[in-house]
Parts: sequence; C-alpha cells; structure tokens
Amino acid sequence: MPTLWFFNETCNVLVNKMSTTELSLDVIRKKVFFHNSIDVWISACEEKNMEWFDTEQYKKFISYLLKNNLHLKSFNLCAHEAGATEEKKTKFADSLAETKGVDPNSATYTIKLNDNNIDVIRKFKFEN
Repeated sequence: MPTLWFFNETCNVLVNKMSTTELSLDVIRKKVFFHNSIDVWISACEEKNMEWFDTEQYKKFISYLLKNNLHLKSFNLCAHEAGATEEKKTKFADSLAETKGVDPNSATYTIKLNDNNIDVIRKFKFEN
C-alpha cells in the first residue's frame, strides 16, 4: 500500500496510507488531458479491485457514462498502435471492435478526466 507523506507546520510527519486503487484515475489524469475509455475502464476497475476484462461490464459502464451525459467522442482505437503490449488488453479491445458498428456501448471513446467526470465514473455500480 503506498504511503503519502504530509508534514505539519512544525515538520512532524503525518502519514496517510492510501491504496493504489484510490489513486488510479487520479494518476492517469495527470498524464494527459483526454484518455481512451478502455484505459479509464481499467483504472476504474482497479480502484474497485474488480476484474476489467469482462466486455459486458465495459458495455454497461459506457452505457452509464452516456446516460450521465459525459461528453464522449467516439474514435477508432487499435490496441496494438496504442501501445497495448498486454495480451489481455489487446484481446479485450479486439473483442469490443467486433460489435462496435452495431452497439455504441462497444465503441471506444475519448474521455476528459475532469473532477466532474471522475465523480461520475466513481459512482458507477460494478457487478460481481
């Protein structure tokens, strides 16, 4: 578990234990302004200690984001070109690509990770 170190005004160390799951969306937010929905999905799952490779759950997640009026922009993501060297991530993206033409919830989107959008993402109810 990562530790955040804080110091008070007299330089006494104040320690705040935070799990990596609490930081995942915040960490990727610092890297770039917009993220693809698969990476956001993976980070959201990691925050909740959930498995991310269930495409049906991803589709429910995207449906939830669309219903909550997040401004999502559809785009074509080739997992191989996006630097996805992990076999699971590549298979996941390829599996979604098979039905994106008929199911908008299978598409990949860009998502701006601002405070409001992160709050909406964190309110998604994951199913076991």
